Amino acid sequence: MGAAAPAGAAAVGLLDGAPASIALVRAVSEDPAAPRAVAVTGPAGSGKSTVLQALLRAWRAAGADVVESVPGGPAADAVIVVDDAHDLPGDELDRLRLLADSPGARIVVAFRPWPRGRALARLAAVLAASAPPLVLGALDAAGVAARAVRITGHRLGDDAVRAVAERTAGSPVLVDRLLGSGTTTGVAPAALAEQIGYAVDAEDRRVVELVTALALGAPSDSEVLVPLLGLSDTAGSGIDEVDELVQRAVAAGLCTPDGAVVPLVGEAVRTRVPPARRTELRRTLAEIELERGGSVLAVARTLRGSGATGDRAAAVFVAAAAEAARSEHPDAVRFYAEAVAAGTPPLSVAAGRAEAHLVAGDLDGALTHADAVLSATDAVEADDAVRAGSVAAAVLARRGLLARSAELYRWTAAVSGERPPAAAVPVLIGTGALEEARELLGPGGFVPGRAPTLVDGADDLTARGMLDSVQGSPTAALSGLARAAGLLESAHGAALLPDTPAALAALVAVHTGEFDVASSVLDRALRTGLGGAPARPRHRLLLGWIALLRGATGPAEDRLAAVDADAGGRPLEPRDEFLAAALQVAIARRNSDLGALMRAWTRARQAIVRHPVDLFVLQPLGELVTAATRLREESWVAPHLDEATALLDRLGRPALWAAPLHWAQLQAAVLVDDVEAARAHTAALEAAACGSRFAHAMAVAAPHWVGVLENRVDPAAVEDAARGLHAVGLSFDGGKLAGQAALRADDRRAVSALLACARALQAAGAEVRPDVGGTSAHGSAGGGASTGTSGHGDAATTDGPSAGPGRAGTGTSAGATSGGRRAGTPGVRPAPAGTGAAGRPADPGGADVAGHPAGAGGAGVPGRPTGAGGAGVGGHPAGAGGAGVAGRPAGAGAAVPTRADPNGAAARSERGGPGEGARPAVPSLLSEREREVAELVVQGRTQKEIGEALFISAKTVEHHVARIRQRLGAGSRSELLDQLRRILDER
Repeated sequence: MGAAAPAGAAAVGLLDGAPASIALVRAVSEDPAAPRAVAVTGPAGSGKSTVLQALLRAWRAAGADVVESVPGGPAADAVIVVDDAHDLPGDELDRLRLLADSPGARIVVAFRPWPRGRALARLAAVLAASAPPLVLGALDAAGVAARAVRITGHRLGDDAVRAVAERTAGSPVLVDRLLGSGTTTGVAPAALAEQIGYAVDAEDRRVVELVTALALGAPSDSEVLVPLLGLSDTAGSGIDEVDELVQRAVAAGLCTPDGAVVPLVGEAVRTRVPPARRTELRRTLAEIELERGGSVLAVARTLRGSGATGDRAAAVFVAAAAEAARSEHPDAVRFYAEAVAAGTPPLSVAAGRAEAHLVAGDLDGALTHADAVLSATDAVEADDAVRAGSVAAAVLARRGLLARSAELYRWTAAVSGERPPAAAVPVLIGTGALEEARELLGPGGFVPGRAPTLVDGADDLTARGMLDSVQGSPTAALSGLARAAGLLESAHGAALLPDTPAALAALVAVHTGEFDVASSVLDRALRTGLGGAPARPRHRLLLGWIALLRGATGPAEDRLAAVDADAGGRPLEPRDEFLAAALQVAIARRNSDLGALMRAWTRARQAIVRHPVDLFVLQPLGELVTAATRLREESWVAPHLDEATALLDRLGRPALWAAPLHWAQLQAAVLVDDVEAARAHTAALEAAACGSRFAHAMAVAAPHWVGVLENRVDPAAVEDAARGLHAVGLSFDGGKLAGQAALRADDRRAVSALLACARALQAAGAEVRPDVGGTSAHGSAGGGASTGTSGHGDAATTDGPSAGPGRAGTGTSAGATSGGRRAGTPGVRPAPAGTGAAGRPADPGGADVAGHPAGAGGAGVPGRPTGAGGAGVGGHPAGAGGAGVAGRPAGAGAAVPTRADPNGAAARSERGGPGEGARPAVPSLLSEREREVAELVVQGRTQKEIGEALFISAKTVEHHVARIRQRLGAGSRSELLDQLRRILDER
């Protein structure tokens, strides 16, 4: 037994990943004299010979007499080990069967699973009666990993193990060879490919042909393989011969049990097939698939780029293109191009190419090929003309040319002899052709007998939803459009529509104030890929528009930046560009950034020129109207505004679509103090108030804007109207109304209440960016807000009219961040009567500067009142020993607060002494409010713009800048800017 153990251990090392084989070898090593008759079966390369060699070593180590061939006579005490029994003649197999059936026999016979004649089957039956056969096959991941350690000396990562297992199909011999080649990924080394090629060539010629066909993409299907290989059997079908060849290939280790070629074997075979033979075989294979009506995609992909020409190759590519187009696969574009290169007349596939390019998002290519058909209608079939016309109509709609799109839908109907499709209804309504849309959806409007596909159902829901949006219930419209979007999630064809139901549903939802519904529909459309690549920018821009209307300019800006980045410098389609330009303008206007607004307006002017007016751009148009009024560029939008008015008149002025445009025009009238225009739009809004709760909220708020212009303010009613706007998602508009009304209010308590409301509402939808440094002197960052008034000049808020003569400007502190994004919490209650900043009592005897009262000793400095001993510097009172500096009272040993440690506690240990390793904190030269002002000064904002961004007056900003300059000792503006940049960078 002492000699058997080492032999068994060595055998185990050679059989890594084969536990059953290891168990057999160990059993022989532990009891070599025991009778044992075992069959070992498995395909070539599965390790049969390795098992036999391990058994031989174990028996020989025990001193047994071992015979490795079929004995010619009796062999009573000998151990018989025979490999490749499937190659033995019948008489020798019968002799082995008799030996295996004798008492006390020790015999092991290995053979492949095929061929298996009667003699081998009888032998296997006798061996199996003695003990279960040892069946060898593919290694699992653990077996591959174990062999990798033995062969390479180190462990492979999970991905590498998986790659080896997939390429070799777990074949032990291929695993060992691939691991031994020094590479597990990429092209197989030439030596390994040649080695595998020799093994393939050693098989029967018909097996080699089968493996070659499988390696070049043929399916393991007798309907394909029989004609491809030219096979036939006694029945004439060739199926039995195919089955036999597949079994032989599996037994040879070249194919997996399901008949697929082992990937590594396929790689080696493909490198050895001459190019001409490879092309011819693939072409023949494609023709067979084409004739039997099967899928030609896989074969056509292998034929692509081969240079194959002629009618047969062209027909294959056309069929592959059509098959890919049915599943909206982008390969359809390339297949059509290959078909033309192979000899297909370009005009015969131009309609299909147009559709394929549209699905792939190439609108230019789609329009080019569609126009080729439309320019030669006499030379094409009517179906191709209709198909090309529908593609062109969809493309032109996406480019904002709805009128031309409607004409094309009418033309396709005339060519086909039917009415225009339901997909034309949104286009007709979008251009004001309401009666035509009604007729199309009326009784008998559609030709009976058409299959009720998902796309047709979605088209019908979309059409009726759009009609409801102008003459029915907004809820019904939104419901129909949302259901249409849901139907198309599991269907193909959305890419061929002029607009997606998701986008239309979002537009209707936005016009009714249902922002959550709009966001949900668009998010789902993006997740499911509704409408394909061409619809993605539109869906993302609409999400940005929703964020903007809610007051969240940060997320809106992020959405816009992502769309522009994905475009990679290429221009967006006109429809998308119009929305993107309006979004950029709106963000800049809400951030009170005049420089950014002027840059955005340059982009907007180009978008305005390229995109005519339709129903679906009225809200972005309204934003451009307001911006143009502010920039005194009204002439750029006047023609579009006239077209919009005419369009709404043709549609009967539907409240859902008209109200937001009147609201935008009201805002423009407010900017220029045009009371008459404001009254006219107010009247229009009141007339549309019953259209939706969105329109009702605007109708309630509109008269208060007229009151602001006429210096008539009802504080309680204004606040209710502002909160009504917030309730339908217009938080920014509500905050602006409350802020402007505060400038016209006479009562200090009303001013405070309206300003608190303004701050709360404008912060409600905004992106909150917490101040990681802690809190300001009075209140938490972003949440605490102080209010007050200044008798020094007028205050200004975003886009509002100037305060009237003699009125006190109003300053507020809202924890604003740079760029006009304000942090805060909706629902902030106004300060009690008689209070000033942060709820502290106002000092009637002193000027309230920047929202804080003056102290008894002098003017109030932001942060706290001045102390009796001297002017408070940096927002804190002076200490007894001198002026307060660096945001803390003067005095030895005082803990210094920093942004990371507001309480100065880091400088002390738990016992109250200096903390270990503590470094002196950098003192803050500016208060929180002064830092906010400084950030905007460095950005180049004017005093008026800073006041608008921070809800303080321009005069208050001037005071802040003067104090900052004095404190820093800056002698010039450039020196002041240099010092402020350094201070802000140190933060």
